[in-house]
Amino acid sequence: MSADEIVDKLITGGIAVIPTDTVYGIVAKAMNAAAVGNLYAVRERDQNKPCIVLISSLSDLNLFSVILTSKQKEVLSAIWPGLFSVILPCAEKTLTYLHRVKNTLAFRLPANQKTLAIIKKTGPLVAPSANPQGKPIARNITEAKNYFGNKVNGYLDGGFCDGKPSTLLEFLGNKVKILRQGAGIIPNELIAPPKQNSKF
Repeated sequence: MSADEIVDKLITGGIAVIPTDTVYGIVAKAMNAAAVGNLYAVRERDQNKPCIVLISSLSDLNLFSVILTSKQKEVLSAIWPGLFSVILPCAEKTLTYLHRVKNTLAFRLPANQKTLAIIKKTGPLVAPSANPQGKPIARNITEAKNYFGNKVNGYLDGGFCDGKPSTLLEFLGNKVKILRQGAGIIPNELIAPPKQNSKF
């Protein structure tokens, strides 16, 4: 299936498997609650666990009522596009189907130009890795089809894709803390120092 056909499927509420800048992901429009619900069912994902959301620009965060400090914007501009997923506040009640009452979401602005081109046309996408929960991540379209068959509306072949997941970060003030080391290597000057143990 072509990228344009995948875009059409996603815009109309479908779900698809596409290559990202890290691994193959199973994706759906983040602003379509029914599509997100379908993705959870097909992937057999824990209903209490939010998905990473792929965006195409910092301005996409406005759709999720995410408010950043100017310094946080500087940090994100330094690491995005890239292999970093960043947890940000998202307490919007209408988006409970996304944040799962956690009031936070992890966002990533991918560097892969083909992936970005899709997101620019569809809007932000929820994008967990392409595997049923607990199974190995699909490394190619054949493995993905073995998992999902005709339960998804399209597959975009990006060849063999065996990268690491993204590095997961959260803000501590105006710097970041590494929650999961993955494919992205964060510059030391952007990392928040560990908290000192109190002597009292």
